[in-house]
Amino acid sequence: MDVKHMRDYLGWLYYQYLLITGIYVLEPWEKSIFNTVLFTMVAMVVYTSYVFVPIHVRLALEFFSGLCGGQHESAMALMS
Repeated sequence: MDVKHMRDYLGWLYYQYLLITGIYVLEPWEKSIFNTVLFTMVAMVVYTSYVFVPIHVRLALEFFSGLCGGQHESAMALMS
């Protein structure tokens, strides 16, 4: 894919984004505020997922391994 086709494709995707969200009818300053709020929310969701999901997955695996008869690590083994 060459640069011109990639640029046209990205322009088409942006146009689809404008149509789906309905922000094509907004003024430029309203679009920038909407895009800023949307980008901020998406960034916070991605960051929260990156930070907290692995912790919850590990805790869930420990919980379910305990239910299925898995052995728990003792506190003394972790301390030494």
